[in-house]
Amino acid sequence: MGKRKIIIIDEEKCNGCGACIPNCPEGAIQMIDQKARLVSDLFCDGLGACIGHCPQGAIAIEEREAEAYDERKVMANIVAQGKNVIKAHLEHLKSHGQKDFLQHALEYLREEKVEIPLQEFAPSATEGASCGLSREESGCPGSRMMDFRKERKISSVFSPQAALGNSSELRQWPVQLMLVPGYAPYLENADLLIAADCVPFAYADFHGDLLKGKALLVGCPKFDDLQVYREKISQILQCNSIKSLTYAHMEVPCCFGLIGIITQAIADSGKDIPFREVVISIQGEKIKDG
Repeated sequence: MGKRKIIIIDEEKCNGCGACIPNCPEGAIQMIDQKARLVSDLFCDGLGACIGHCPQGAIAIEEREAEAYDERKVMANIVAQGKNVIKAHLEHLKSHGQKDFLQHALEYLREEKVEIPLQEFAPSATEGASCGLSREESGCPGSRMMDFRKERKISSVFSPQAALGNSSELRQWPVQLMLVPGYAPYLENADLLIAADCVPFAYADFHGDLLKGKALLVGCPKFDDLQVYREKISQILQCNSIKSLTYAHMEVPCCFGLIGIITQAIADSGKDIPFREVVISIQGEKIKDG
């Protein structure tokens, strides 16, 4: 036993719809007496994949004394559900940077002679050759999680931008909302900036005025899946202590669709998170800040 993050289900809010069940392939949640219940600490990894699928906001994350999560027992349940569920679980672990759990899952699949559904999950990939699961090992720079807050590379070459105070204020990688893990360490106690992806191109002082001191999430409300955004933002707010949230977007109509998703996610989190909306004109001027 030891303290760790694990889900908690509010029985008063739960209406028994069961939407969380298919989104917990680990088998930690079952319907009992027409309510969703956490049936085993062993099966809950605490990553909160179920949270964004609860229309009642009945599921949250808490830190408490709990039995250690057992990936091998989880895989025994998942294998019986077929290859699609195996694939979804492996992708779930990978997207959250859970290298150890993923390695245990792959070991179980090899021992049980279960075919691994995705080539990128093959053992050679998880050893750091290309999948980017580890922050320290070599891997794909497009998806490898990196935190720049404590250590920034200082170039010995003179930089006019640095001399003028125009250096980058980026604190982490990746920045795309679809790629950032909900439990990335740089999200905890962060001032969060969600920016529509045209804003940095249009607004000349993006780094100095908007990004400085903030963790960044970037996305396109017009072309990306807003349902995925809804789930990811809800997960981030539920699972981290966010000090403030700024949404910077263009004046065009398609950018406004994310406001409702963000404000609803804040409300659902039950947390007092200050919200700031910044609107940039297509000519690069700040036309709203508040």
